[in-house]
This record gives sequence, structure tokens and C-alpha cells, in this order.
Amino acid sequence: MPFLNKSTVREYTEAILIAVVLALFIRTFVVQAFKIPSGSMENTLLVGDHLLVSKFRYGIKIPVLNKKIVTFAEPQRGDIIVFRYPEDKSKDFIKRVIAVGGDKVEVKNKIVYINEQSTDEHYTVFRASDTSFFGFKKGRNFGPFDVPEGEVFVMGDNRDNSHDSRFWGTVNLNDIKGKAFILYWSWDRGKKRIRFSRIGDLIR
Repeated sequence: MPFLNKSTVREYTEAILIAVVLALFIRTFVVQAFKIPSGSMENTLLVGDHLLVSKFRYGIKIPVLNKKIVTFAEPQRGDIIVFRYPEDKSKDFIKRVIAVGGDKVEVKNKIVYINEQSTDEHYTVFRASDTSFFGFKKGRNFGPFDVPEGEVFVMGDNRDNSHDSRFWGTVNLNDIKGKAFILYWSWDRGKKRIRFSRIGDLIR
């Protein structure tokens, strides 16, 4: 097979470099894949779900400085977000925004109150036993707690099996990586099969 000439090698090299730069740009500013590692968001998200996170939904950041240079929107109550875990910034967590800056949040007998108004949370699940996964009694009350400006209060949909803002506090807006928006793959590890019915589902 004849050797490639310099012009062809240069074209291949340029194509590869462009592809790498484009992939890095997309991952940094546009979209990022995330895999669900635990059951804290059941039944909305299951272990083995693979999803895409919109990184520009809330704005554009300078990656190294972690500073937002353009803001498109602020997280809203009900958004499912991926963020840097406050106690270990090298880890990413996924939870639902329950309250935003300026809100007063309180949990009484499993019911979440925002600014003293009860919320309708059809997506939540609870354990059948009297004790939660983290050793607290089911229905454990929390608050009232005033969410600081520039922060959000997050919880998992699987309330008795979620390590969230009730335990380690709020999430700074600068630590939010993006909003989860669609499932592109789902693997049931226990049954060793693909969950075809979940692929393509929008995340709400």
C-alpha cells in the first residue's frame, strides 16, 4: 500500500484536531453525559440510567475559574440538576431543586412546605420501614430553613434514601453543572437487560 503523502497526512491531522476541539467544546459548554449511580432519585431516575445534561441551560462558565460569564436563566423549583457535591467538589451529584434563594423550606411529616405553603410532589417515594437508609426516622421533620441568595436547596425524590441538603446544606449556583433533560440509555443491572421503554424519555 502506498505511503500517504504529506498533504493527505495534514488533512487527516487537521480533521482529528478539529474533532477533538469540537468534542471538548461540546462537553465543556453544551452537553455532558451522566450515569445514575444510586437509587436516591427513584422512581424518576433509576440506577443504570444514562442521561444528558444541558450545560448552557443556566449560562456559560469559564471552566478553570468556575465563573459564569453569561446567565440565561436561574434554576427553578422542580429542576433536576447535576452539581458538584459541596463536601467533595470532585464528585458530581444529581438531585431535584426544592427551594431557591430567599425561600423558606420546611419538612413536616414527609410534606415539604415552601414559604409555609405545602407542595404537591407526585414524584416522591418513601421506604416501607420506620427508619430511613441514613438511620433517621421516617417523616423526620426539618427546618424551617431560609435558603441564602445564590444557593438552592435540593433533595432526592427517594426521600428516605437520599443524602441531600437536609444533611449537608445548600448548593451554590456556581457549582451547578447543568440541568438533566433526556435519557439516552438505560441498563437494568439486576436483570441484565436494556430498558428500551426509558430510552428517549424527557426528564421532569
